[in-house]
Amino acid sequence: MKKVGQGSFGKTFLGVDEQHPMKLPCILKQLSIPTQDPESHHTTARLFRREVMRLGQLGQHPQIPLLLAHFQHNQNLYLVQEYIQDLTLKQELQQALFNEEQIWQFLRSLLPVLRFIHQHQIIHRDIKPENIIRRISPPINYQKPPYLPGENQAGEKLGKMGEFVLIDFGVAKLLTGTALIRTGTVIGSPEYMAPEQTRGKALPASDLFSLGVTCIHLLTNVAPWDMFDVVNDCWRWRDFLPSGSSVSQGLGNILDKLLQNSVSQRYQTAEQVLQALESRSSIVRQPVKNIESLALVNQKLSVLPSMRSLVGRFIPQVLTLDEKELISAVGVEYGKLQYLLAVQKWREADMETWAVLCDGLGKRRKSYLFQDDIDNLPCEDLLTIDRLWVKYSQGSIDLIKE
Repeated sequence: MKKVGQGSFGKTFLGVDEQHPMKLPCILKQLSIPTQDPESHHTTARLFRREVMRLGQLGQHPQIPLLLAHFQHNQNLYLVQEYIQDLTLKQELQQALFNEEQIWQFLRSLLPVLRFIHQHQIIHRDIKPENIIRRISPPINYQKPPYLPGENQAGEKLGKMGEFVLIDFGVAKLLTGTALIRTGTVIGSPEYMAPEQTRGKALPASDLFSLGVTCIHLLTNVAPWDMFDVVNDCWRWRDFLPSGSSVSQGLGNILDKLLQNSVSQRYQTAEQVLQALESRSSIVRQPVKNIESLALVNQKLSVLPSMRSLVGRFIPQVLTLDEKELISAVGVEYGKLQYLLAVQKWREADMETWAVLCDGLGKRRKSYLFQDDIDNLPCEDLLTIDRLWVKYSQGSIDLIKE
């Protein structure tokens, strides 16, 4: 048996299930609550058994380690859990940073797990890269023993390769707020904790905050505290993205809301975040067709030299749109541009166009735009910008020939 971790309430060991014919590896968690009072110890054991039942229910989810057994020995309480043998995200991060597509995939995979545990009135309290494992190796086929009363006597828990598994469900986390571990006890990793959790009050939204911190750490590999601006009380994670990389406005908005210090300004449930993810990918692409040459487009832009310089360099091909709404695939707000065009403030509208192009690309405003940036700009946003200019210039700047 090998010790692999130690916390305030016990130790974690990597062991072998001697009762299994294949001698499979397993995780053994020791919960040590020091007490000399027999009555207190009796209460500890009773609460432990109650909370183990809840942990057993959580283990039925394929992305949560299975509870194999629980027992008491020499005043200590023990859990035996499924061993997930692949790399944690902390270990993966040592090999390479995550890109935006990987973050989308990560959120879509892990949020249903958080929704599941929160529906069971469980708050994990310690979401961070080292407590998340991507299942790459085939899952171990533990035959589930009937350790928990009322559960099926047989059956196998199946996990899928490539999915993310949330680990470190200790009974100490489940017992927080009970008579055993009083409310106000802080459990978790400070760099990833929501402000309310550092004060001993954890909510489902606290796990979502930690999830957001995990995402920006995976994107940057910078310590979370180094990305927080204590003077302005806000996160500056975009400033730490690697040179040449960017995050779309859509993902950026979601991460920003996950990272709100105020609970009321944050997503309240995992379901809300999943809905936000879905709304970013639910916009139906409109049919497109080739149109007039870039030379003709530049000629029509002659009334606005600055705009011609920007768009002529940035838009090698223009698309068509039938929608009459201000559509953005990545959450860009076009209200200001519409207003400036409507009141014919052309120079300001020109500058705002530059700004919303940067927004659509996930760049800082006033960043230089390269011609190949067009490949990263959603068609919906390009079409919205074009339609606004066509409408309010009364066709003088007509980028689209329908």
